Amino acid sequence: MTNDDALAAKARMIANHGQSKMYYHDEIGVNSRLDAMQAVILNAKLKHLDEYNAARNRAADYYDRVFGKIPQLRIPAREPNSTHVFHQYTLQINTPSPSQTRDELKAYLLEKGIPAMIYYPVPLYNQPAFARYWKGGTLPVTEALCASVFSLPMHSEMTEEILGKITGAVKAFFE
Repeated sequence: MTNDDALAAKARMIANHGQSKMYYHDEIGVNSRLDAMQAVILNAKLKHLDEYNAARNRAADYYDRVFGKIPQLRIPAREPNSTHVFHQYTLQINTPSPSQTRDELKAYLLEKGIPAMIYYPVPLYNQPAFARYWKGGTLPVTEALCASVFSLPMHSEMTEEILGKITGAVKAFFE
């Protein structure tokens, strides 16, 4: 609590990953947006974590089966000796102009009521928060990924109907 508007704005920014605008980091920040009510709810849900993760993996398996057959998409890699919790399901566009294709696909999906997100549009080394740590140069793989990846809906309550709608729309876009 403060009566200093500038200090309040800076505190809010630092508590939200140092972002003044979504995915643009002016400061090094933290993720501290959990309030007491959310903590109580998450504590109750914690005993179901393994089943939630298993449900996310089933949804990812469904996505993999469909998207693995679309040559313009690259599905997430999985290691056989570990598991993935699929907080996000992120695909990479594999076309001559991936950024344009991604933006067109995202718009197409939004028209169909399907959210698609681009979570990391700017490489960390190009963020103001990290500028003082960067010695110059480029990271071509990082830049290529920032220009070509997007994420589809992923949660533990995804039904085959929801998955079918999402995968059907993505398949239709590439046909």
